[in-house]
Amino acid sequence: MAAPPEVTNKNLTGKYIMNKALSDDSDDILKLQGVSWFKRRAISMFTLTLGVKHYTDEAGNEHIDVEQTLSGGIKGTNEDRTLDWEERGEIDDIFGAVIGKSKKVKAEEVEDEFLKSGWTEDTFQDGLILAVDWSDTAKSGMEWRAEMTWGFEVLNGERRHARRLKFTSSNKKDGPIFKHLYYDYIGPS
Repeated sequence: MAAPPEVTNKNLTGKYIMNKALSDDSDDILKLQGVSWFKRRAISMFTLTLGVKHYTDEAGNEHIDVEQTLSGGIKGTNEDRTLDWEERGEIDDIFGAVIGKSKKVKAEEVEDEFLKSGWTEDTFQDGLILAVDWSDTAKSGMEWRAEMTWGFEVLNGERRHARRLKFTSSNKKDGPIFKHLYYDYIGPS
């Protein structure tokens, strides 16, 4: 279902379901992140729902908290982002030890053409959400980096929440992997 015009990068609050038919398969990335075949197979069988809460705290910091749920009501990993470009570490149930940072940026501040182009006019005006995560190699033994931009795209005539992903890994020598992830808006939280 298309995202309504009032849902923008100024306020992403709502529920979204990953559209697997439109999104690129990410099994190759999960494999490079050290996710076992069994977990990757399970992930491919479930549908991911995102419950997004977008707000500004009392100190003026913008937050996007994402509660992930797999089909059948199985709780997934939470993705809590503070858009202040400060590094934060965590132990993720799927990806292990991870460090990440996030901020809102104008498209011209993003270096990679894939990450900064193709967005709706309101996304360009409001700014892209830029999220960068990488393995905490000392703890995980893995070495990878994921750069992601979030916003809205028009696909097949419908405005959708989208994420564009550029993934690099020390185990993949022939360049980065680029992916599109698309979500159907299913209503307010």
